[in-house]
Amino acid sequence: MKSVAGGHNARQPLRFHQATPGDFLFQATMTQPYYETMYILRPDIPEEEVESHITKYRDLVIEAGGEVLDNQMRGKRRLAYTIAKHREGIYVQLNHNGDGQQVAPLERAMRLSEDVIRYLTVKQDGPMPAPRSLPTGSSETVSAPTEPALSAAE
Repeated sequence: MKSVAGGHNARQPLRFHQATPGDFLFQATMTQPYYETMYILRPDIPEEEVESHITKYRDLVIEAGGEVLDNQMRGKRRLAYTIAKHREGIYVQLNHNGDGQQVAPLERAMRLSEDVIRYLTVKQDGPMPAPRSLPTGSSETVSAPTEPALSAAE
């Protein structure tokens, strides 16, 4: 019996593996990495200026060839430590994808802005979680669901 390249017997039919969502190869090809940029604005800037910063950074990502997936304003929060004489900051999260070329101009603009006191961009592998954005300007907090207490009989 003569075999063809790769050790396949010509009399047996070829078998293909159907990729399913749980397979590693399926996940590697079907999920695209995205970038998550969290930045903190000074707490003393007016609301209109906060909106202009959000729009400016969103437009920078789009101009650089990226796509904005989600934009969440997390509101004013207390910082873990003093940064540039500020104890609070306005947190904004920007999720975007692209080939990575959009990250450098975005971070450069944030570094040069006096209103941004901290920023961090992280490349996330895997599917992006469903967006849970709050209305802009909302300081509402989302609490974790409470579990019912176990009784002594259980």
